[in-house]
Amino acid sequence: MTTATQEKVRVGPAIRLHPDDNVVIAYREIAPRTTIPGENVTTNTPVPAGYKIATRAITKGEPIRKYNVTIGFAAKDISPGSMLHSHNIEFREFDRDPRHASEYQPIVPVPEEDRAVFQGIVRPDGRVATRNYVGILSSVNCSATVIRKIAEHFTPEVLADYPNIDGVVAFAHGLGCGMEMSGEPMDLLRRTIGGYATHANLAGAIIIGLGCERNQIPALMKHNALSQGPRLLNLIMQETGGTRKTIEAGIAAVKEMLPDANRVTRQPVPASHLKVGLQCGGSDGFSSITANPALGHAVSILARHGGTGILSETPEIYGVEHTLTRRAQSVEVGEKLMERIRWWKDEYSPGRDVQINGTVSPGNQMGGLANIFEKSLGSSMKGGTGPLMEVYKYAEQVTQSGLVFMDTPGFDPVSATGQIAGGANLICFTTGRGSMFGAKPVPSIKIATNTPMYDRLTEDMDLNAGVILDGDATLEEMGERIFQKMLETASGTQTKSEELGLGDHEFVPWSIGIMS
Repeated sequence: MTTATQEKVRVGPAIRLHPDDNVVIAYREIAPRTTIPGENVTTNTPVPAGYKIATRAITKGEPIRKYNVTIGFAAKDISPGSMLHSHNIEFREFDRDPRHASEYQPIVPVPEEDRAVFQGIVRPDGRVATRNYVGILSSVNCSATVIRKIAEHFTPEVLADYPNIDGVVAFAHGLGCGMEMSGEPMDLLRRTIGGYATHANLAGAIIIGLGCERNQIPALMKHNALSQGPRLLNLIMQETGGTRKTIEAGIAAVKEMLPDANRVTRQPVPASHLKVGLQCGGSDGFSSITANPALGHAVSILARHGGTGILSETPEIYGVEHTLTRRAQSVEVGEKLMERIRWWKDEYSPGRDVQINGTVSPGNQMGGLANIFEKSLGSSMKGGTGPLMEVYKYAEQVTQSGLVFMDTPGFDPVSATGQIAGGANLICFTTGRGSMFGAKPVPSIKIATNTPMYDRLTEDMDLNAGVILDGDATLEEMGERIFQKMLETASGTQTKSEELGLGDHEFVPWSIGIMS
């Protein structure tokens, strides 16, 4: 699957992605009876921008090919010039040989003396932060109000004497009780909370519980091998004296942390300290042409500099998972990915009307994506073309550099929460429809797939990959811009979502268990 070209995109009514495709992609809205140059075909219906056009007669049951990858099958005989979408593309399974590690090619690293640097905050244990927050976490939904009240106290005016602190942020959630006492659902929640409490971007953290919840704080601390100290405190409402007294105690505890948290300076550190969570949301027909492969190129650059890209959203690689397993560094890594796919298909989602079983969200459909195979084709491109080095379960600590995969849902807040818990200190988020997103305590870079959307939503978008379609930049040039934006943002430059204050409500741990 080729995703990159050094040439600028030819601007015209439609774009051909591969010589063997039987479709082209509408660059702009196309009227009926429009001749497509170079394709010997004339449209017979209106075609919205980003949608597919048949370039020849396609018989019922024949594969529909985009980037020379099967994205579905003709649900009926399709005449040349017809628009193709979910109404005439059938989603069904087909054999995909994983051929584990058969196409593995090791990364060629940039010499250490030539590696890119950014201005990071080095913690006492050697980890590097891109931001400097104090975090308040709830063990259970019952303490969510308390932690929010504590964080709300620390307004910009209150923090004016602490210019090196980015804020005090509450990480509330709806879990922690009424759930299984043991097993993977509780383990997942505990490692998610633990990953945030010890995240490099938090100078200090307080975990607050009610006292009678199932997710008991002592068990949470033990699960993550944590102990209390100056940078990590616990409060239990039923022992502290209730709501008001716990809020007061939490405010006092944060005040104690502020002077030390403020004593940080940024210093040059290698780009190998970057762990970037890769996200896409509100995708469209251009996602696989512009923003996603451009981000993938940036991730490949980052990997050569020793950094890490965390590809996730398991339902959104389904159908093209074989392109990752073939690049895996070992059979074991490839099989780890297939085990996660099997869990989703055989245990988690059978019979459910969810993406991995075919149908993408209404926004994705309106953007021109017919089914999950087509969305996955673009989503997987965020990881670049380099080797797959490791596969992690949700919220597990990411220690391997290069391209790795973390098992998460496709829902962006839940997916990004797992990546951050695993150590991501930066998020790159592509969008074609205009998803609005932030994820404290890490910055999120928003990358638009097309210029019209970017122009409408400039206040929310950091970069416009639509310039690839416009013929103003190559995919590689856009990838370089994204990589430089990663370094700039990691050095402290605020993103659009940070300027707008997004990220206070996007801590959403994955709930996979039974509620009782």
